[in-house]
Amino acid sequence: MSPRPYRMGARQAGAEETRSRIVTAAYELLNAPNGIAAFTIDAVASQAGVARMTIYYQFTSKTGLIEAVFDSLAIVRIGVPRLVSALDAADPAETLAELVRTFAAAWQEDRVVIRRLQGLAALDPEFSDVWHTRERRRREGMRQIASRVAAGRAMPPALDVDAATAALYAIVSPESFEAMAGAERTFEDVAPIVHQLARKALGLDAGSTPVTLAVT
Repeated sequence: MSPRPYRMGARQAGAEETRSRIVTAAYELLNAPNGIAAFTIDAVASQAGVARMTIYYQFTSKTGLIEAVFDSLAIVRIGVPRLVSALDAADPAETLAELVRTFAAAWQEDRVVIRRLQGLAALDPEFSDVWHTRERRRREGMRQIASRVAAGRAMPPALDVDAATAALYAIVSPESFEAMAGAERTFEDVAPIVHQLARKALGLDAGSTPVTLAVT
């Protein structure tokens, strides 16, 4: 048997391990006290123990690296399969409860990094496109919930699917959790409030049995 497939497999595994190490280093720097100010390719390379050209080879640019960090947060913290499973729930009220639970825990874990990524999106047009592309996915999840509620029962007066989607997108957002939590509380602390506001925006509390929300 030729050793070539083994060497190729080992090389690919090594490249994936290097990529993971770089993303972890980038996350740690973004989460550090001096945050964005100290976030440079050289700093990430030093933290990860690689050459700066290795980072460019793996991610093309600084924006590509930050994009990889952002996607890693979505996969590792939020858990895409968990969100897909929630969207497949028979009852849209259960879907809403699970999304609030999931986002509260994930966003609290990465609260500082998310705040800094939002700031970067406001300042950097290239990363702004990355941020808003990912945010459109969250908006689409909210639209699915609003559409299913509208199909099953009447929306509140003057609230159509588009308006309900916009309301949910605003209510179930890092900014909303941040504003309600302030410096004294966690996102998990305010998750029941966010959940109740989202239910009211959809008219789910009018003659319906509330879904109990316990963040774990």
